[in-house]
Amino acid sequence: MITCAANLQQLSVFNYLQFFMYHVIAQPFSLESFTSLEDWFGDLQYLPGAMLLHSGRSSHENAQFHIASGFPLLTLELFASGKVNITAFDVSEYQLNDAARERLADVVSELHSNPMTGPDIFERAQQVQQALFADHRTPNNALPFQCGAMGFAGYDYGRFLEDLPQQAKDEYQTPVFSISYYGWSLVQNQQTNECWLCYSDLYSHPGFTEVTIPSAGKHYFTAAEKSKAEPIEFKLTSDWQSNMSEQEYKDKLHAIHEYLLSGDCYQVNLAQRFEARYQGCEWQAFQALSEANQAPFSAFLRTDKSCIVSCSPERFLSVRHGLIETKPIKGTRPRFRDAEQDKASKDALINSEKDQSENLMIVDLLRNDISKNALPHSVNVTGLFEIESFNAVHHLVSTIQAKLKPASHPFRLLQDAFPGGSITGAPKIRAMEIIDELEPHRRNIYCGSIFVYGVNGDFDSSICIRTLLFENQKVFCWAGGGIVADSVDQAEYEETFHKVNKILPVLAGFRKCKS
Repeated sequence: MITCAANLQQLSVFNYLQFFMYHVIAQPFSLESFTSLEDWFGDLQYLPGAMLLHSGRSSHENAQFHIASGFPLLTLELFASGKVNITAFDVSEYQLNDAARERLADVVSELHSNPMTGPDIFERAQQVQQALFADHRTPNNALPFQCGAMGFAGYDYGRFLEDLPQQAKDEYQTPVFSISYYGWSLVQNQQTNECWLCYSDLYSHPGFTEVTIPSAGKHYFTAAEKSKAEPIEFKLTSDWQSNMSEQEYKDKLHAIHEYLLSGDCYQVNLAQRFEARYQGCEWQAFQALSEANQAPFSAFLRTDKSCIVSCSPERFLSVRHGLIETKPIKGTRPRFRDAEQDKASKDALINSEKDQSENLMIVDLLRNDISKNALPHSVNVTGLFEIESFNAVHHLVSTIQAKLKPASHPFRLLQDAFPGGSITGAPKIRAMEIIDELEPHRRNIYCGSIFVYGVNGDFDSSICIRTLLFENQKVFCWAGGGIVADSVDQAEYEETFHKVNKILPVLAGFRKCKS
């Protein structure tokens, strides 16, 4: 494994000349004895760069495909300190052909020769995508992803884009930005159960088409298979603890009210962080949470020293055939088992002027954010104050669409809208300053974004709410809400628990039944 750490300083452009045309093969695939892609991925979840984007087994309109991959060609990581890691996997273990080895070596050399800075990492990420895959063609454009980039940007990546205070404590080892480039994937349509093995004919193992499940571990990734060990059973080893008491939360909410009344901002998102100690396999935690939440933007990511598990219901930005879409969530009510009580909760959200006002502020903010990379006069609100119901809560959701400028690209769109307005407030920068003042700890992955960018140009990303970070035998989970002038402290405090009532108790249950 080749690893480089550098402080990045300037932007450069890849000038890689393409002489040949390569293809992405998407061949129908049978999972055989495995019941689902999630079941199959269990054998790969320990691999370097293992990543599963999961649609949560739900009937939600955004819940169609599951995508799995691992052992990326190349990974770029940016840490809060500004340090950047460039990791290319050992080509002798990856068994690449000579053309692929030469190209990957050229890209890595260029990255070392022309260091990056935090603010330009999205542009460099786009250049790497072009250098690795610009000459690839994808016959099956119905699939959302086959080869390309997957990764995440934590909320605190925003500190490289704006000059923010440094009051909140940073306790994390996990990067604030990580992107990996994959030469293969397994994709399943959960609605039809059809499955495809997708791979680049440039970057694939010579015998890849003959690989059989769970072959990726036994044939393609031989080094990782040799090091595989039986997972230790997951369980919490302590109770959940918040980083603020109920009274502290309410005091902070009152401080926000003072900022609102003085005209500093219109809305501020305030979150509390829950922490517990754990031991064992994070994959088991993901399986339990996925079953409980069935969220359309669920994800499992393994980094070098941590693991991210997301059960997010919220899309941030997508681009498909040049059409931008964002779907901010703002407005929440709890679900109930009793049908009448559940309907009453839903109706209360539908008729809430306070929640509609809160939602509209964020719609206006996002219209402005995406307009930077949209064709003039193409930004439209196509859905306003619609109800989407999930296992734990009802949400108020709006939809904004626009056409991407030909001169732009999805990574630039993501950077210019980052972090999402639905989890900061408005105006965004002032709200972020207040968040840093009032929340005791930084957010890292929480309220960041997990994204996927395929060779065919399609892009999708989530807002990392209902998301957990596992590192150093500690698990962190956050819950927050938008505070406006007429917010009631007790109701806002209770709402944070509604949002994690399919997360904290689920993992706490491991402690009870496993100890």
